[in-house]
Amino acid sequence: MARTPKVSDGKTSDDATSGAQPEAARLPPREAIVEALMRLAAEQPWSDIEIADIAREAGVSLAEFRDCYPSKGAVLGGFSRMIDKQVLEGASDDLADEPTRERLFDVLMRRLDAMDPYKPALRRIAFALRGDPLSLAALNQVALNSQRFMLASAGISTEGPLGRLKLQGVVIAFARTMETWLDDDDPALARTMAALDREIRNGERFMERAEDVRRLTAPFRALAQSLAGGGRRRRRRDTRNEDEGNPLGGDPAAAI
Repeated sequence: MARTPKVSDGKTSDDATSGAQPEAARLPPREAIVEALMRLAAEQPWSDIEIADIAREAGVSLAEFRDCYPSKGAVLGGFSRMIDKQVLEGASDDLADEPTRERLFDVLMRRLDAMDPYKPALRRIAFALRGDPLSLAALNQVALNSQRFMLASAGISTEGPLGRLKLQGVVIAFARTMETWLDDDDPALARTMAALDREIRNGERFMERAEDVRRLTAPFRALAQSLAGGGRRRRRRDTRNEDEGNPLGGDPAAAI
């Protein structure tokens, strides 16, 4: 793939390529690798990109690459963390008094804004990974970690009995919104904003129902815990009685 135009001052193509490296080299290696992968992914199929290609594009050695990331997929995790940082550094208290829905909407739209320069690459990556369940499972964990911080930025707790459910729900809602965003070339992003608003509202209704179910089942869960605790106490008491009747403890036959 030709990334650098030919030069007319007598330099070879290798000279031209090396002239493109200083800008990437000024970045810390981890960031340079992320940026290199996203440049390559914007121009060629995901499955054609090798780690050696990424290292060469980033201006780092394979040893430096290995020190930063264990795989090409792990670089996507680095990209996600880079976007996390941009969103969190751009947070403000302007919406502190707004409803939860508005705060979450603002945070997730800022995340999409931060991802916008990488949209061509993300289109290709999303298409390539649709048929790869193992990669999707790994990326889901990356998304859970990212959205934990997005929810925290919006002032939404992810702790408690329903915390994990809430977190996974936001991951799914954002993934669905991204499907619209990747095909939305309108600078105003009207379709994307409508999709995100719809997903957040659906999520709110789902969590309300989940909370209702949790309240309704609380007596049954308390009863089950009580019965389980009683069973454990009885087993401990029976074991203690057996030990007291056996001076050597353990197997009663051992006392003979």
